[in-house]
Amino acid sequence: MGNVGRVGGARRGHTSSSGFPTAQVHNSLYGNSGWSGTPQSSLSAIASDDIHAAAAAKGFVVATSDNGHVGSPIDGSFAMKPDGSINIVGWKDFSERSLQELADKTKKVTKAFYGRAHRYAYFDGFSTGGRQGLKLAQAFPDAFDGILVGAPAINWSKYHTANLYGQIAMKQDLGQLIGTDKLKAATQAAIKACGGSELGFIIDPLSCRYDPAKDTANLCKNPADKSDASEGNTSKTCLTPKEAAVINKAWYGQTASGTVPAPADDNGNGNDLSGKERIWFGYTRGTDLVTSSVGGGFGVVLAADQTALELQNPTLGSTYLNNATGKGTNRWLDALNYGGLTDAQAKGVQLQPEFSAINTDNPDLTKFAAAGGKIVMYQGMADEYIPAQGAINYYDRVTSRMGGTEAVQKFNRLYLVPGFTHSGRSEGAPSVPVPQPSSGRDEMFVALQNWVEKEDVPAIIRIKSSDNTVSLPLCVYPQKTTYRGTGAVKALESYSCN
Repeated sequence: MGNVGRVGGARRGHTSSSGFPTAQVHNSLYGNSGWSGTPQSSLSAIASDDIHAAAAAKGFVVATSDNGHVGSPIDGSFAMKPDGSINIVGWKDFSERSLQELADKTKKVTKAFYGRAHRYAYFDGFSTGGRQGLKLAQAFPDAFDGILVGAPAINWSKYHTANLYGQIAMKQDLGQLIGTDKLKAATQAAIKACGGSELGFIIDPLSCRYDPAKDTANLCKNPADKSDASEGNTSKTCLTPKEAAVINKAWYGQTASGTVPAPADDNGNGNDLSGKERIWFGYTRGTDLVTSSVGGGFGVVLAADQTALELQNPTLGSTYLNNATGKGTNRWLDALNYGGLTDAQAKGVQLQPEFSAINTDNPDLTKFAAAGGKIVMYQGMADEYIPAQGAINYYDRVTSRMGGTEAVQKFNRLYLVPGFTHSGRSEGAPSVPVPQPSSGRDEMFVALQNWVEKEDVPAIIRIKSSDNTVSLPLCVYPQKTTYRGTGAVKALESYSCN
């Protein structure tokens, strides 16, 4: 999901304005959303995008790409040849080659038009665009001076496949899906239980251990118990014990057998996957289960198609997946059980060479760091498409590979944003503080640009909601935004980083 990326003005190695006029040329390369495709080749679409327009208004030359194929961002059909085999060339274009081509050609066109080279090169991407930014750092370390990475769709085959787990768990354990009213009530109960009632979101969902199976106020009353004194809920949003157990599975993440520990023992929010049972992460408590793939949200489309591509069976995919050997009919829900989804997950990892390393999870950024590049990453903690722990896991693996937190923070800094959803980049509640590039504030990119051009190392970044009612400090990971224990919960000064 997601969108955007930006290349902005001088070649790496140039200093200040030596040899160039004071008015510097800035280029902007923007990343993509979903499967990318031809919307990015439409001049009217590019011109109407508020983030592209905002960058152009600031003097950046803006460029983006269709990543080598025709289609919509929700159509992955290009990735499979007509005979049903893997389109290795298409995957290569989508995963990385188009990124290098776009960077090279944009720089050449800029120089030809302005008569001088750009001053600094930036890439700005969110979701698929965030994945593209990290691919550039991994595969083309000399291409950009600064890369802004938002909600990166790295671990591509892993998180997409795992996004089918919630609905498969419902089908396996309940024989039916849980209604949206119940999912919404469970989300709100988690927010309330973990201190988010006034804000409407949880500041630190990774520490939340809410267990709906232990919440008698929201469990359905046993219909056989006629006693007025018995505990239980009789509303239409109550959860049966089995429904509560399935929701805990969705929060914990995909496991090979469908079993999960009690939240009191392991709430699923740790970023460790060293055990044999858990395969991928679940959504943090407080993430909207209705709009997530658990509730049949839009992420299911990409998840189904990726799983179909892994198993090379188009009929398992969504109705958007169209191939000469068959059309997607969403057979995944009936055809796959816990074991089948586990096999698909393993197949996605096995096929990374054919998929052009689409998982983009190489933690070795040595060459990028040596070239002087800078990365600012940010990840919403209530992301309904890409579980936040995937980005955290990657960043921790980078620090482990490259000498620890202090060494990595010299060129790569991560910010976790409480309450920030995936679609919330443009459609979120006005009372949730989020980075806002289209408003002109553009906090995250400004921090990156100052780091690259002024050697002003990013520290605390202050953000506020679009309705100006809530302000929060974003902390450099592994520090986290922490309520001091006193003061208004919507006020900036009531929080610290520790």
